[in-house]
Amino acid sequence: MPTIEDHSFLKVCAQLASCLTISLAAARRKVDLEAAKQGVKGVQERKLIAENLLKEANTKSEDDNRRASAELDNLLSALSEEENFMVED
Repeated sequence: MPTIEDHSFLKVCAQLASCLTISLAAARRKVDLEAAKQGVKGVQERKLIAENLLKEANTKSEDDNRRASAELDNLLSALSEEENFMVED
C-alpha cells in the first residue's frame, strides 16, 4: 500500500503510537486494519478512525492509571500490627 502523506493523519497516528507505546508503523497498521474491517478507503475516514482509536486508548489509559493508583495506595497503607515497626541500623 502506498504511504499516505496527509500531515494531520500522520500526527494522529503518532499520538496513537505514543499512547499505546508502539511504533508509528504499527499504529498505522492498526488504523489500516480497522479501516479494512469497516470498508473505508478515504484519508479523512481513516483519520476519523485513528482519532476514535486514540480516544479509546486515552480512556483505557486513564482507567488503568486510576486502578494502579488505587492499588498502590492499598499496598502503601500500613497494617495495624506493623505501624510501629522499625528496622535497626
